Amino acid sequence: MGTGSDVVHGYPHIETVRSSITAIYKRLSYDTVRSFPASVLPAEVAFADADDLYLGVQRVARAMVRHLRLPDARMIVSFREMHHAANIELTAGPEYFIELNSRFRTHRQDIGAALAHEVMHIYLHRLDLSFPGTRDNEILTDTATTYLGAGWLLLDAFREDAVSSQKLGYLTPEEFGYVLAKRALAFGDDPAPWFTSPQAYTAYNAGLALARRDGQQPPLTACGWVGRRRYARDRRAAKDGRPLHDPHDGGTPGTPPPVGGYAFEGHAQLRVTFPCPTCHQRIRVPVRGRVRARCGLCRTVLDCDT
Repeated sequence: MGTGSDVVHGYPHIETVRSSITAIYKRLSYDTVRSFPASVLPAEVAFADADDLYLGVQRVARAMVRHLRLPDARMIVSFREMHHAANIELTAGPEYFIELNSRFRTHRQDIGAALAHEVMHIYLHRLDLSFPGTRDNEILTDTATTYLGAGWLLLDAFREDAVSSQKLGYLTPEEFGYVLAKRALAFGDDPAPWFTSPQAYTAYNAGLALARRDGQQPPLTACGWVGRRRYARDRRAAKDGRPLHDPHDGGTPGTPPPVGGYAFEGHAQLRVTFPCPTCHQRIRVPVRGRVRARCGLCRTVLDCDT
């Protein structure tokens, strides 16, 4: 839980975020990922000041369990003073002990966000899906929470003004916005109308712009005139055996690169590889003009001009 100057902006974890999306599709399968078409609804996590604290916490925890389809998981939630927003003890189950920061006793509107992240830890633990190292594993957890429909709560918990700020999770606000935008583009599930934080809406729009850029890179036909010209030059260089132009050169200063870059393979039968703009799995197609490629992982159909 970041406060004040602890809040970092931008995209410092973007490559790990993209790797996390790929890992989610690989471990869960396309059909399982697509079985989460609807996000957690605001009414499911609404928490009035007049509600009993512990009964309300259990109700919200059960909502997260239902969303992730963990019917045999029982959450036992308590509060204590700590630096982090929450902590969970991962065991074999079916009971799991979650500790929430005592701050949530009075900031109840963010309890759903904290529980979403902790219950996702259980979901990934049962799937045996993890990344090495605490930092990368927490980024995976944030990304999975967001991509599977509960992470809009984490972004909505971000608030910032001239004298104070608050953020939950390990991703930056813009990275949360990016993953939410990826989900919105893939599922048609736009969370923007549910935001109560103006700063969350701004971060979401920033992430949406980057997510759209991922789908506008060569050799995709949506890359635009500049991208097509650069790609044609690199294709000639590949055929001649010369070094390629850096596909990230010429980007807007201060913005992260779009997802990955294309690369050429072979010589007599030239092929181009590039990342899928939906799941970031690399796709390989022959260099022979207009082709349609289908990602074998997320089944996205892509129009390409190779």
